Amino acid sequence: MDALHDDLYARSTAGLLPWVVQCALAERYGLTLADVESQALALGLLPARYQRNRQTISVAQQLRLCRSRVVVIGCGGLGGYLLEELARLGVGTLVAVDPDIFEEHNLNRQLLATPANLGHAKVAAAVERIGAINPAVTVIPHHCAFGPENGRELLGGAQVVLDALDSIPARLALDAACAELGLPLVHGAIGGWYGQVATLLPGDPTLSHLYRRPGESRGVEQHLGNPAFTPAVIASLQVAETCKLLLDFPSPLRHAVLTIDLQAMDFEIIPLGQGEERNS
Repeated sequence: MDALHDDLYARSTAGLLPWVVQCALAERYGLTLADVESQALALGLLPARYQRNRQTISVAQQLRLCRSRVVVIGCGGLGGYLLEELARLGVGTLVAVDPDIFEEHNLNRQLLATPANLGHAKVAAAVERIGAINPAVTVIPHHCAFGPENGRELLGGAQVVLDALDSIPARLALDAACAELGLPLVHGAIGGWYGQVATLLPGDPTLSHLYRRPGESRGVEQHLGNPAFTPAVIASLQVAETCKLLLDFPSPLRHAVLTIDLQAMDFEIIPLGQGEERNS
């Protein structure tokens, strides 16, 4: 390991590790790209791909992201953007969960959907896409639906879980599983011009306040559809909240929901359920 450290110092420039050097050292020492990235960051060296992060995210914080594990439940409209942005941010391990294949109606808004991918599993497209944009990120695909029976397995080891679901019962089941396992959850939902984002720590009753009416199975998306821009905006806000959680920054979206109306360009934080934590 000392030899690797010497090479990292010798082949870095102004504290930056070029991508070609990262690849060469991984091959030379029989390591993964993720291993080399982690070692470089631990030495205070920043992989050059993240150099535009460093005025916002320190090298120590970038290392923390590198060593983090985030689970994304749903790889469609929201999920594709979530995975893309988390990979570009440098989150080291991403777990992608979705039972579906791409259909033609996905093409208007889902980042991972292409004509060539029609009929193919969404999680397989996620692996291919992230491998192309940041091969130092590990992607663990699960071509299955999230449910109470597999929640512990799918969520195990995560620091944060992201909700990119379109089913209210599944969303509430995910919330319950995160509460049981003591995991923070970043919720996002979209419909037409509208969206919402909330950050939940274990036991927060936010989603039970948002989805009070019994018998609902899907949100307004089934009536309003979604244009291309809505999932991109909401997913970006979810990734910002995830970054805060991973780096221990405070969030104003705990015990609250951020509602977004992109037609009116109206963003509002509405307090919800503060001081009413449930028993998990």
